[in-house]
Amino acid sequence: MTTQSVRLSPNLRAVLNDVLGGGAASVLNIAFGLSYALLIFAGPLAPYLSYGVAATFISSTVLATIIAVGSSLPFAIGGPESSTAAMTGILASSLVERMAITDPSAPLLAPVLITLGLSTIATGLVLCGFGMTRMGRAIRYVPYPVVGGFLGATGCLIVFGAIRVITGFRFQFATLDRFANPLTLYELAAACAMAIALYLTWHRSRSSFGLPAILIGGSIAAHVAFWLAGVSPAEAQASGWTFQPPPDVAFMLPWSAQEFSRYPWYTLPDLAGNLIAVIFVTASCTLFNTAGIEVASHREADLERELNVTGIANILSGALGGYTGCISVSRSVLNLSSGGTDRLSGLTVAAISVLMLAVAPMLLGYMPKFVLGGLLIYLGADQLYRWIIQSRRRLSSVEYLSLLAIIVIIVRWGFVAGILIGVVIGCATFALSASRIDSIKYSFDGSEYRSSLDRSRDDLAVLATHGGKIQGLNLQSYLFFGSANRLYQHVKTLLQHSPECRFLIFDFKLVTGIDSSAAYSFAQIKRTAQDRGISLVLVHLPRAAEKVLRSSEFISEEVRVVAELDHALEWCEHEIITQHQERAQEEASLRGWFIQIFGTEHDADELIRRCQHRGRRRRRHRQHRRCRRFDAFHSGRARRSEDRRRGGPHHAGAKPRPLYHHRRDGPRLACDAQRNHRGGSGEHPLRAERRSVRGHQGRRSRARPEASDLFRFGDGRAFEFRQPHDRGAAEIT
Repeated sequence: MTTQSVRLSPNLRAVLNDVLGGGAASVLNIAFGLSYALLIFAGPLAPYLSYGVAATFISSTVLATIIAVGSSLPFAIGGPESSTAAMTGILASSLVERMAITDPSAPLLAPVLITLGLSTIATGLVLCGFGMTRMGRAIRYVPYPVVGGFLGATGCLIVFGAIRVITGFRFQFATLDRFANPLTLYELAAACAMAIALYLTWHRSRSSFGLPAILIGGSIAAHVAFWLAGVSPAEAQASGWTFQPPPDVAFMLPWSAQEFSRYPWYTLPDLAGNLIAVIFVTASCTLFNTAGIEVASHREADLERELNVTGIANILSGALGGYTGCISVSRSVLNLSSGGTDRLSGLTVAAISVLMLAVAPMLLGYMPKFVLGGLLIYLGADQLYRWIIQSRRRLSSVEYLSLLAIIVIIVRWGFVAGILIGVVIGCATFALSASRIDSIKYSFDGSEYRSSLDRSRDDLAVLATHGGKIQGLNLQSYLFFGSANRLYQHVKTLLQHSPECRFLIFDFKLVTGIDSSAAYSFAQIKRTAQDRGISLVLVHLPRAAEKVLRSSEFISEEVRVVAELDHALEWCEHEIITQHQERAQEEASLRGWFIQIFGTEHDADELIRRCQHRGRRRRRHRQHRRCRRFDAFHSGRARRSEDRRRGGPHHAGAKPRPLYHHRRDGPRLACDAQRNHRGGSGEHPLRAERRSVRGHQGRRSRARPEASDLFRFGDGRAFEFRQPHDRGAAEIT
């Protein structure tokens, strides 16, 4: 027996901790539930407060049970929240106002309960849809000022609801004269003192029994003050200091054909905006409260599962006559800090909520209005402080002003106007912020950024001189009307400072997307380039961006689309070099050059024949002494050079070295002119470059002496071609 008791002791301790944690959370649940019932069933609905109490604790029971069983956080506590209760109260109040305008004598209870039930079921279906389609995270893409404006306006409406609970009338410009009554001012002052006491004590300590102790202590202090002042309980109720004792809690399911036939369906279009607001606020609170519990408990929750569980709980709550709710941060954290770690805590809260269906009316009969009103003022002020004061540190000036504007619009004109204008303000703020991001990562020109193709010194000199004709822009991020217009202005400024530009390259490698308005800006760039005679080159163009630009007719024959930046630079460089080369010297025919030197075609053909004959002998004998070679490039030009041996000016046998056209990304074998030539006819295709003649002896010395080639003919004539260090001069003797 001893061994068994020791083994069960940890389990019993865990059960006791869960029950105690659930009991501590139930204290908050009861206090909040009573205040929410007063907030929703106020004004014309005050005679039906007992039904409001029943709806509140039915909602608490269902939400606590379903969330405790199905949540990914086993210690989570669910129930009505201040934001969802405030939105539910606005929905009920809007229905009552429209019914009073149309038919003042129409019954109110059944239509209100049907409206609350239908809105709760609709909210549950939307939450389940978000969870099953994994679209719950999409609400996090809503701009932060819009969400903050919604929740900040909710806090403001909670404060206005608290004033209505305390005084019995709305806080409006038309009712400001009623606040001149000293009794009304005393009641509001007592409620504010209660809110301050809650802030100074429970807000800072968050003790498990701090809130009930303050509420009970405030009630006792009020009754002691009434006794000292000689005010009886009946007189306190008559003067408005305490609540009228409500009747016993009545449970009513409004789902009957008779009640549906009497329902004012004509009010649904007017209530659509408030219904959307209820769904939005409930979904937002579910996501934000889950994230807050994750941070406080250092545990990770399954967001889709939480949405599904909360949706099911709201569907069942609406079917039983309750209203919306979600997971609660304050109650869940209080349960965890009190020792509750398992699902039994949530079930304990649900069991106590069922008991409150019988006890709650008795509690309300002895509780002063300013106690629960002060609790509502504290809850609303805490939410206002969170979204108006604390958010100022995290938002820019434009975002903060938009948040305040959304709060004012919702309070003054309702949630429909707040939704529409909030979305517009959010989109405009985002567009303004995104347009400040520079769409140009960096720029370059052809003199400092070149292709990987190895070029001759003459070509490099041309590019160094005229490289400014190539201008390039490396683009980034998403291009829309704001950033694309800045790009157009930048291009205009660039062309003004670089009038010699003839090639403009756009690199889209870092671009994530482009819209049709950006295509219009590119069309403006194209017109500007055509007026200046500039060729446009697009590099790394994504398919989606290419489709948009082609649909706007930006891409045409005048715009070149290249896959790689290196190939685009190579093409631009080739065009520049072609335009600035001296064709008479660089591309002259080798045979024509020899004819110009020797004066006769016979001597030129004889020289070419002897050079080819020596090349064939070198290949046969494979002697590594001295070589004379013809280099033929892929462009059709050839370079003739002869390496001189230290021992003499001429040697009959030498091994020709293979010729490669070198690139930085690897060698490429070029065509051998000797391989292509099959005779000494006048149709010889070889071309020469005069800059490459240099001997081995010149390579070994730092002085770089002049190079020479000696050609002997059968009649005894000899010609020596000398190429000095000065490349601009050459002579034949």
